Amino acid sequence: MEIEIWSDVMCPWCAIGKARFEAALAGFAQRDAVHVRWRSFELDPQAPRVQPGDMATRLAQKYGTGVERARAMMDHVTQTAAEVGLTFDFRKAQPGNTFDAHRLLHLAAARGRQDALKTRLMAAYLCEGEAVGRPEVLQRLAEAAGLDATEVATVLGSDAFADDVRADERMAGQIGVRGVPFFVLDGRYGVSGAQPVEVFAQALAQAWGTRTVTPLAIESSGGPVCGDDGCAI
Repeated sequence: MEIEIWSDVMCPWCAIGKARFEAALAGFAQRDAVHVRWRSFELDPQAPRVQPGDMATRLAQKYGTGVERARAMMDHVTQTAAEVGLTFDFRKAQPGNTFDAHRLLHLAAARGRQDALKTRLMAAYLCEGEAVGRPEVLQRLAEAAGLDATEVATVLGSDAFADDVRADERMAGQIGVRGVPFFVLDGRYGVSGAQPVEVFAQALAQAWGTRTVTPLAIESSGGPVCGDDGCAI
């Protein structure tokens, strides 16, 4: 059974959703028959490689609130992340453009290292303050995730896998993905947002139990997501 997950490496709810989904998958009896594929979604396609300014100020401007309120929003997400073993540090965050990161994730998929790179990129941005929009940072992180240095440099120095990223994004538009993370199970069941572990467990069981049924229209259930207008808090 294939699970496709649309997300962005700078999306905090995507990292939380990943951890919750993986907890559900670990308890799924047929987990060895499940293949996870990460799909591309850019929260801010027009962003420069690195955006100036601190996170709290940017959030305050986006939501039209005070800096203290923005910090409280960040603290809420940080506390939620801690519940699944993630140590976010938004004070060090350096947001920017993630198109190259998504291109490398397609290379990683071709080399059987996609989940390793996804995990490394998310931790680098959300927990370690790495500027994942910078090619030299991506080069180092991709190598740390087990990718060949020469291949990574070749991709970063070209437009390789650009069409694959765009194809994922077109597919997202076709099935109505407006926020991430968004999970599609077996091409038939859609789950939107960083749902609780038990919701993912139920979705896995339902998708597995009906996998011989004629494909149905994707249905989504709401959960915390990040979208073009920001992240749910």
